[in-house]
Amino acid sequence: MNTVEAPVAPAVEDRWPMLEEAPTGLVTRGAAAAAAALFRAATKRLGISVSEDGGPADIVLHRPEEFYARISRHGLIGFGEAYLTGAWDAPELGETLTVLCRDVRDLLPGWAQKAGAVYERRRGATDLNTPENAREHIGHHYDLSNAFFALFLDPTMSYSSALFSSLPSTEDLAIAQHRKIDRILDEAGVGAGTRLLEIGTGWGELALRAAARGAQVTTVTLSVEQADLARRRIGAAGLAHRVDVELRDYRAVDGTYDAVVSVEMIEAVGERFWPVYFAKIDEVLAPGGTAVIQAITMPHDRMLATRNIETWITKYIFPGGLLPSTEAITAATEAHTRLRMRSRLSFGPHYAETLRRWDLAVRDRADEVRALGFDETFLRMWHFYLEYSRAGFAAGYIDVQQLTFTRDEAR
Repeated sequence: MNTVEAPVAPAVEDRWPMLEEAPTGLVTRGAAAAAAALFRAATKRLGISVSEDGGPADIVLHRPEEFYARISRHGLIGFGEAYLTGAWDAPELGETLTVLCRDVRDLLPGWAQKAGAVYERRRGATDLNTPENAREHIGHHYDLSNAFFALFLDPTMSYSSALFSSLPSTEDLAIAQHRKIDRILDEAGVGAGTRLLEIGTGWGELALRAAARGAQVTTVTLSVEQADLARRRIGAAGLAHRVDVELRDYRAVDGTYDAVVSVEMIEAVGERFWPVYFAKIDEVLAPGGTAVIQAITMPHDRMLATRNIETWITKYIFPGGLLPSTEAITAATEAHTRLRMRSRLSFGPHYAETLRRWDLAVRDRADEVRALGFDETFLRMWHFYLEYSRAGFAAGYIDVQQLTFTRDEAR
């Protein structure tokens, strides 16, 4: 294993105002010492080697004092922030995080988990995905730069899990993305003449595939950048007469549709609005229609435990986001709609492979990312985000599913 060179810590006061300076002081030093003891015990138990002097290991601590101070103050958020500042590295980040993810429930003893809860930040009113907040939350991530996303996504510009023919796979990612999209359209019964509503446009590939089948598509998004590129791609394909791309909140949708599809959009809805989201689908779905949702899900007990606290992902990547559980989705639909889940496909390992390929692409084109104006801290943040997410799927901590719903007309 090669020694990892220590990165230069970023200036946090300008470009990265959310990235606080490392905590200091006597109390911090005491808490950091306790955090160090817990971290060493956990990594030893899991067989993860740790170096505090720059030598080769699974985790290399370049600035141990900063690392332990951050995790003692902010737990897993601090763990991620210490990676952003370069206080630690891992030669095989995804594999190391996967080992940690498999043990996340028991990573710390019970007393330490309870003590750590004191430092957890509660999610505030700005995290709620009200119509006003939702546009800002979506823009925070999806309006970064179309050019940036084009650097690492395949030509379909699909930013959701692919569905491979089998795993492990050397299959072209675009083929696997089309398989995912086509399965959704098949499940929803989309063909010539279908009136289709898509909630969450992405960059328009699903709308393109549906329109090519002869469907009349309405697709809504809150991302200005995505809407602009989706319109251009649809126009270039000669399908603008079959697709309306609307910059609109899902709550403002009207009309009647034979099918409704939504790919990895529910994660940005928020628990308070899950009933509203499904009620809107129920409202606009025509009798005999079908809805298909692709959703990233997490175990119900973990959702309940984390739904009201800030996480590294909600702070840096998806503000306002929350992964639902299958149980929460079922509860929302049964209590507030006539929708009933008829089938589901689980394919979490396919997302791990998708994320692995995205991460490799970002790293291979790092110079082009820099040329777009993104700095080294952004590159470290994106690498951590993609590998952290990959670890969740590889460990089975989170899953991705395609859920098919029909309406119980008797209700």
